[in-house]
Amino acid sequence: MSNSQEALALARMYREGHRYWSSENGQAHWRAERACLGPVCENLHGGHSLELGMGPSLTDMSPIRHNLRWAPTAELTDTASTLVCPLDALALPDECLHLVIVHHLLELIDEPHRLLQEAARVTADDGCLIVLGWMPLGIAGLARLSPTRRNHFPWRGNWRTPSKLGDWLAFVDFRIERVDYCGFHLPGSLPNNAMLETLGRRHNVPLGDSYIIRARRRTRLAQRQRPRLQLQGTLGGGALGHATRVGNTVPEPSRRTTEVE
Repeated sequence: MSNSQEALALARMYREGHRYWSSENGQAHWRAERACLGPVCENLHGGHSLELGMGPSLTDMSPIRHNLRWAPTAELTDTASTLVCPLDALALPDECLHLVIVHHLLELIDEPHRLLQEAARVTADDGCLIVLGWMPLGIAGLARLSPTRRNHFPWRGNWRTPSKLGDWLAFVDFRIERVDYCGFHLPGSLPNNAMLETLGRRHNVPLGDSYIIRARRRTRLAQRQRPRLQLQGTLGGGALGHATRVGNTVPEPSRRTTEVE
């Protein structure tokens, strides 16, 4: 698929997702997710964050000052701080963000691994990567058993369990710190029952419509290797003073090794 065709496909998906998150059903789910995500965002600090999704912002309660959004085309931007680029090629340097949120995108795009890899790449070592997805075992997951619904948003796409995404995150050197479930309701109703939501979240029952994965980069131990000087002949060590290199010799760069758990 060419870049222009990919951008058009993403734009169609974005518009469809935006319509859903503006609907009564979408707003009910968004409020449940925002309430569950609030305590996490309130405790995060840093300079920059990024939301990859199609719904309203979830990070307005975060103390992080500069919040970026994403859109597939310039016509779909709603703020000046919007990143317009493909999802598999985020126009950002490595490890520059303290919070990255992927909101219900991994179910819909053709190459979710590449999106997750990019989200991990731009997350700082001390940053937090949050993934929101639809729970296959929740009430909404059971509703997908109807073949007619699978062609409509939000039931279409590939829904994956947190365990599956945990394997994907491990591949990009991240580990899951916590999984929270939200969006509890009875069949045929919206997730706006305060009692069900309170009980479900208190006991963290894996039967909500949505899950929120909080992940961080695995601990890395940097080992700095310095060149060894072997002095031969009559030149004494005192002649070099405190020099750590000779001539144009450059010390080897730091190497990161992944901690084995």
